[in-house]
Amino acid sequence: QVQLVQSGGGLVQPGASLRLSCVASGFTWDYYGIGWFRQAPGKEHEGVACISNFDTITYYADSVKGRFTISRDSASNTVYLQMNGLKPEDTAVYYCAVRQGTQTLLASDYTNWGQGTQVTVSS
Repeated sequence: QVQLVQSGGGLVQPGASLRLSCVASGFTWDYYGIGWFRQAPGKEHEGVACISNFDTITYYADSVKGRFTISRDSASNTVYLQMNGLKPEDTAVYYCAVRQGTQTLLASDYTNWGQGTQVTVSS
């Protein structure tokens, strides 16, 4: 079955950096998209960044452009989210998710989700 195993996250001060990892397994789709999403308390899932396995096109939420970078290592089926210049408003539970087909920033497009990891930015 499809599995997404996340690692990374934690408590950092404003301005710090973190890297999240997401290892995907259990599917044989030729084309798939992986996205990073976050959910702050009382809010809906917000699409943060996404990438596919078959091209280099990436999309980012306006709130993270220039600070976050999504990348992938095809050999290990791992997708990373490098987060620099973290702000208190980045505090949320971060999830990776996968869908068959192209990458999007719409949470409802995704069928399988990782377990989530807490990112807290506070002084």
